[in-house]
Parts: sequence; C-alpha cells; structure tokens
Amino acid sequence: MRLQGRVYVVTGAGQGIGLATAQRLAAEGAAVALCDLSAEAVQAAAAALREGGAKAEAHVLNVADRPAVDAMVAAVLARFGRVDGLVNNAGITRDARLVNMSEAQWDAVIDVNLKSVFHCTQALLPALLAPREGPQGRAIVNTASITGVYGNFGQGNYAAAKAGVLGLTKTWARELGPKGVRVNAVVPGSVATPMLMAIPQAALANIEQACWLRRVGQPSEVASVTAFLLSDDASYVNGTSIEVSGGVSI
Repeated sequence: MRLQGRVYVVTGAGQGIGLATAQRLAAEGAAVALCDLSAEAVQAAAAALREGGAKAEAHVLNVADRPAVDAMVAAVLARFGRVDGLVNNAGITRDARLVNMSEAQWDAVIDVNLKSVFHCTQALLPALLAPREGPQGRAIVNTASITGVYGNFGQGNYAAAKAGVLGLTKTWARELGPKGVRVNAVVPGSVATPMLMAIPQAALANIEQACWLRRVGQPSEVASVTAFLLSDDASYVNGTSIEVSGGVSI
C-alpha cells in the first residue's frame, strides 16, 4: 500500500469528494483525520473507516475559524504524533449573479473555499516540516475547480475562491518545494456530489452532454488522483494542477 504509515488531514470529509478521498487514503494504508462542519456526517464517516480496520478520527470544526483549526492540529498531533500531508477540500456554494450577490454570500464562500486553505496549511506547516523517522514524502493537495479556470454564470464568489486556490498552489509549490513539501491541485469538473445531484434533471443532462465522456464524474475518480499526488509515485510532481473533468475543457 502506497501510503502505509502516513497520516493525512482531509477537510470537507463528511461527504462527496472529501469522503471519497478519506476512504481512498485509508485503503492505501494511511491514518486519516477527517474534518467537517457536520458532526453527524464526519463522525459516521470516521466510524465506518475504523470498522473497516483503518485508523481514522473525526474533527468537527469550521475550517475558516483559525482557533478551531489550531485546536484540530494539536489534537491530530497528540493522537498520531505526525502529519505527512493535507488535503484542502472543504467547499460550499452560495450562488448569485453579481447584481444580486450579497456581501454575506461572498464572504461565506471566500472564507470556506479560500481562507480555510490558508488557515489549515499554515497551521499544519510546522508539523509537515518537522524532521521525522519513517516515510519522508510530504505533500499538500488543494481541491480547486474547473470553475476557477473558466468561470461560471452566477458563481463569481466560487470562481474567485477556486482561482485563488490555484494561485496559492503555485506559490506554495515554490516556497515549500525546496523544503521537501510538494504542493499540487486537483481540478474537478462536474462530479456526482450531493451538491451537484440536487440540481434539476434537465440541467444535469446538459452538464453530461457538455462532457466528452457524456457523464459526470464520481468522487472516487477525483480521490484516486489526489492519492496519486500524495504518494511517492508523484515524487517529482510539484506546482501542477490536474484536471479531472472528463475532458470538458477540450
């Protein structure tokens, strides 16, 4: 197993891509700290992983709240003694056209989708840089979005946040690469998360037709790319963004 003996923090791990990522990392032999605002979802997810023999624990927090993030990091280190990587995946939407978007909608999305990436990465950085025995590969994977590359009607806040994630990925790859920490991003297209599957069927059909594979992606398909980027199979991959969209941008 590629990630045996390693410890990862995954945000937004209660459902969707974050949950699939936690499941994939556990299947690869890693211990996983699952973070989410929904206590019920994240606790159930961690319990299911433990029942399957994995090392997993749940942390209920708002990742945009720095004191809460610091407390989570302290708890993870107290439990596992190390952290080998971070998956910044937490995200929300508060859609509205520019003419109608409120400051509250703007702030909520920027806080969770962008500011939390800063908080979690900075808070975990001392642990990622600390000397340790055993596996040495350390990596961060940020979940961006195809919307951050091309924009999307009514999602100015989301597009801005995800474009910011791509910028942070490249900047931190320059800053942290020389210190032994790789930083990359996955760029999902339309993925069958609860958020997407709640839209009208006609709209979903249009999304499927816009993809050259004529379907939406599965969370597990994004998780597999994230697992690759965290593993030593990607030991010379740094500062890149891998699109997982079925070729929608072609």
